[in-house]
This record gives sequence, C-alpha cells and structure tokens, in this order.
Amino acid sequence: MPITTADKKRRVVIPVAHPGDVFDVQQEGEGRVVLVRLVRPQPKARMTRSECLRAIAAAPLRPKIEWNELRRLTREP
Repeated sequence: MPITTADKKRRVVIPVAHPGDVFDVQQEGEGRVVLVRLVRPQPKARMTRSECLRAIAAAPLRPKIEWNELRRLTREP
C-alpha cells in the first residue's frame, strides 16, 4: 500500500482515482478516514426528434381553465 502526504492545501493523491471521480469521506474514529467511491447514475437517453414531436402532439400545452375564468381569478374586483 503506497504512502502519501497531504500538501499545504490538504490534498492527497489517490493512485487508483481518475479525474472526475466522486468520493464520500467517512471518518471512522480518531485518525481513520474511509473514502467510498460514488457511482454516478447513467444519464437517460435523449429523445429523438420524432419522439419529441409525438410527445408534443400527444400533450399540447393548453391552459386547463378558460380565459374568462383565469381573468376572474387574477383581477381584483
């Protein structure tokens, strides 16, 4: 197991870490620190253009109340 020393900014090089890795730092008692590598979930696949158009056609953006009802709710008497 390699031994490493913290620099002036309290940084330590972890030999098995890659750029962008995220670790959870857990302190287990006096002088003992455990690093747990966190796995990021894979991002969802993006919708294709045809899927986007189909979704817009299936659920168009329309108000659920009539214009006169909205006017009555937002205007002072």
